[in-house]
Amino acid sequence: MDQRNPRTCVVLHGRTLLGRSLVLRLLRIGNWIVRIADSADSLQLDSADRHSLLPDALSDGRASYHFADISQESQLISVIEGSSVLFYISSTDIDVHDTLHCYQVIVQGAKNVINACRKGGVKRLVFDSNADIVFNGSQDIYNGDESLPIPSKFEDIQHDLKAQAEALVLCANDIDGLLTCALRPCNVFGPGDTQFLPILINHAKSGLAKFIVGNGENISDFTFVENVAHAHICAEEALVSQMISVAGKAFFITNLKPIKFWEFVSLLFEGLGYQRPLVKLPVQLVSYILAVVSWMCDKSSSGMHNRISSHYIVQLFSRTRTFNCTGAQKYIGYSPITDLKEGISLTVASSSHLAKVSSVARLANFNKRSKADKLLGSGKAAEILLWRDEKRTFSCFISLVLLFYWFLLSGRTFVSSLAKLLLLGTIILFVRGILPSNIFGLRIWKPSSCFQISETAMQDPVKRLVYFWNGGVQLMKLMAKGEDWNMFFKLVILLYIMKFAVAQSLTMLIGVALVAAFTVFYVYEQYEKEMDGLVEISFNIMVKLAGFLAGKLPPRVMTLIHNNGIFVQD
Repeated sequence: MDQRNPRTCVVLHGRTLLGRSLVLRLLRIGNWIVRIADSADSLQLDSADRHSLLPDALSDGRASYHFADISQESQLISVIEGSSVLFYISSTDIDVHDTLHCYQVIVQGAKNVINACRKGGVKRLVFDSNADIVFNGSQDIYNGDESLPIPSKFEDIQHDLKAQAEALVLCANDIDGLLTCALRPCNVFGPGDTQFLPILINHAKSGLAKFIVGNGENISDFTFVENVAHAHICAEEALVSQMISVAGKAFFITNLKPIKFWEFVSLLFEGLGYQRPLVKLPVQLVSYILAVVSWMCDKSSSGMHNRISSHYIVQLFSRTRTFNCTGAQKYIGYSPITDLKEGISLTVASSSHLAKVSSVARLANFNKRSKADKLLGSGKAAEILLWRDEKRTFSCFISLVLLFYWFLLSGRTFVSSLAKLLLLGTIILFVRGILPSNIFGLRIWKPSSCFQISETAMQDPVKRLVYFWNGGVQLMKLMAKGEDWNMFFKLVILLYIMKFAVAQSLTMLIGVALVAAFTVFYVYEQYEKEMDGLVEISFNIMVKLAGFLAGKLPPRVMTLIHNNGIFVQD
């Protein structure tokens, strides 16, 4: 390009993820004078900026920063006047809880930008739209192209408003000499991301992102931010060279490499030290859970909840959304300059502040005892129930199954079964006693005394019996005082559980307990993080439900509850 006659451009919202990347790419090309416009009063350079071309460009006049309030048309005119093209990047500084604010920034802001371009003599306007404006929230999109219609109804207010803004920009084409086009990138990501990746990491820390919504087979397009910036420059050049084919039209932008949605998320998680999602939850189950949470938020006094519906979130995570980039390739000459694998690596490398732990720390904690092992006392019971020695565990399981059958499924009474078992044991001991110590070279071990029990062996059971007895007496004293309401409710719940257990078939309960003992602890140890995440989610839902129900109680009852510390909330 001819660097002797540089052109002037404006990057509106130039401090967003895409805006930063576009500014740096324009500076690298070297044929542009770049005006960075955003809502901050002044330009604050971070560490990434200080190691880029931006500081030098600001000092030699190739770049400048301008405060721009998108709601003030006159201010926009003063910023863009004299430039040949405006790159209109979507703002990320939006209060999603305020519908009016969203409308003023997205729709009214688009109107102000269009009017400012006409009055300021700007010749070309490239609008940053979004691929999800054609997603209706309930149907998969396979290789969708620009012929897809805009839905008549949206689940998400932001995409509804974004579709309106895009329509305004495209309708403004070829009026007062202004040429316009729109780009629809899908799932933009990259270094410095302050939205998509931090949200995923926050979910990973809270336990939510350990679960896959649906079967995990849904495919999506993801677009590295530098490719989107490159597409904007290609679109501007095409508005000059291929005006008829590009002006007034929209184009999908992707990395041309669809990938399973949860595989992409897993690659980011693993790169930052988090475990990849493994547990698959049915879509309907997640929908019901989120619907309950949303309903509780609606009924709460705060009223502060996300305007994006729970149904839309579930569909976004479980539906296939892939798009055809043929139009962008053919008419604006777009092709990715960074492949998906490299883009993920660059994103992970720049997000060390979001990482969980270093690889050294993970290796150091590799041999740390599991919660299941601690819960079982890290003794013989833990070794058996956690299948440390498979032969020993299997032998114990078979022995308990035989005892279960002998006492409960044989049809005999308990006394009869016990008598027969004692008789069988007596016969075995007698036969063993008369056998020689060596039979055909096979040595039979015989203790010096079969009936002597050491004092040490008796101390532990006696201590435990005394401990439980003293604990029961202490509990009765607390109940008699009537001061510990938390303990009272725990005891009531325990008694109801015991009542339910007694009312059921004892044989069935013991059988279920036997199978559960040899499976639940083992499964919990294998999927400890996932189980903890599920428990945490359930606990949070129960806390919100308890708070909601407590809010419906009479004031006098609430006073009694708070005075006695029954429910304590942070």
